[in-house]
Amino acid sequence: MMQVVLSIQAGKILPSTLLHKLGNHSRQNKLNRAFRELGRAMRTLFLLRHMSEADLRRSIRAETTKVESYNDFLDWIGFGGPVLKSGDPIEQAKQVKYMDLVANVIMLHNVNDLTEVLADMETDGCPLTRELVGRLSPYMREHIRCFGQ
Repeated sequence: MMQVVLSIQAGKILPSTLLHKLGNHSRQNKLNRAFRELGRAMRTLFLLRHMSEADLRRSIRAETTKVESYNDFLDWIGFGGPVLKSGDPIEQAKQVKYMDLVANVIMLHNVNDLTEVLADMETDGCPLTRELVGRLSPYMREHIRCFGQ
């Protein structure tokens, strides 16, 4: 395994080529078995750490919540949920890109508005704490009329 790592670092083999070879060769391949066992050991160590460290569990939960919030935001922007309306891969890619573009525009607008409000609060003498700012989200949508007036 060290020879493989050194070969990748030296540029003699690309990681993608290695993954392709490991994926295509028999499971009886010694290198394949060695990497599989290493992966199992690393997964076990991570699970033990996850069970014993509450801070790690909290940080993973917080990041998962952010991703779920973003996906919910995208579903809301899509006017009807996460259904891709076409079977054509090119049209599907366009729809995903357009939804991401609209989401980014809305988030930029929200962050701009939040920045102005926070600056006004600071000017008025309101203390801004990490906890207060940490609870803000660029995924706000209550102020947006999805279907017009």
